[in-house]
Amino acid sequence: MQTLLFVVTTIIQLYIFVLLLRVWMQWVRADFYNPFSQFVVKATKPIVTPLRRVIPAIGPIDTASVVVAFVLAIASIIFSLWATNTLPIMGSTIIPIGIILLLTYIGKLIFWMILIRAIMSWVSQGRNPIDYLLYQLTEPLMAPIRRIIPAMGGLDFSAMIVMFILIALNYLRLDVSLMIDPTLTGILYSIGVM
Repeated sequence: MQTLLFVVTTIIQLYIFVLLLRVWMQWVRADFYNPFSQFVVKATKPIVTPLRRVIPAIGPIDTASVVVAFVLAIASIIFSLWATNTLPIMGSTIIPIGIILLLTYIGKLIFWMILIRAIMSWVSQGRNPIDYLLYQLTEPLMAPIRRIIPAMGGLDFSAMIVMFILIALNYLRLDVSLMIDPTLTGILYSIGVM
């Protein structure tokens, strides 16, 4: 059962990441003609396009993609509880825990994008189409920090500061979810969902 739990929750998490990437790309107005952007759009189009007729976008935020990501986060929680035979403890706290889980996925996505951008800056030096997309996605977060703390001696500390903030928010996320429902949080944390 642990193998099934791992496979299903990993697939759900990866698709949530793709959905959130689509939202983020639309929010920062990234290049949608980039090959990686086209992959994200094609992977999410079958589910998001029909929902857009019912759930309109709110400003630059693709609300339909956010709703699908939230529903998948709730589905991941329910499946995890079912797979560990703890489904009877599910209550009304699943909605706020689902929101916290979705925010966790957003933080993880940002963390990995910044880390990949930093590693690729050492290797490819901007010659890859994914480099430009990563720049478009992460620069809105790093530029304000760079204005406050400029590069010193050729070292840019903005990526480390954003990652430090994300790690601190991750601890805060755990504290808040423990206040909401310690039992559900403990189960989800022990099986690696949260």
